[in-house]
Amino acid sequence: MERAARLIKNNKLSKKVFSEEDFARAVWPAAVGKAIAAHTSGITLVRSTLVVEVEDAIWQKQLFTLRGQILDRLRRVTASDSVTEIEFRIALKRRQPQRAARRQSSPEQDEADSIQDAVLKKVYRLSRNKATA
Repeated sequence: MERAARLIKNNKLSKKVFSEEDFARAVWPAAVGKAIAAHTSGITLVRSTLVVEVEDAIWQKQLFTLRGQILDRLRRVTASDSVTEIEFRIALKRRQPQRAARRQSSPEQDEADSIQDAVLKKVYRLSRNKATA
């Protein structure tokens, strides 16, 4: 990995294809290992600071204590000093997609009965039946 990183960094064409952020994101799992990489996400490079999102405060605290070792490992893997600092931020919890709750209407009470216009009432009933079919 280190040889490949050096080749990519020294190639003039790769600078046009890969940004420093793309490169840091690509070598992150190799630099920290699979276990830590599984608990981190959202890696961005702001100037020379690598900002990494972690799952919770426990991971943030533990990785903060290891940041010197992680920086050394990143420098060895990337063969450059473009990253000088690492900042660990707690990632926001993402809500999972949910299905809309269906209304359970009783058969004796129809919401279409509240529509005064007969034509609109019929159009509403037809479109509702089409949507629920």
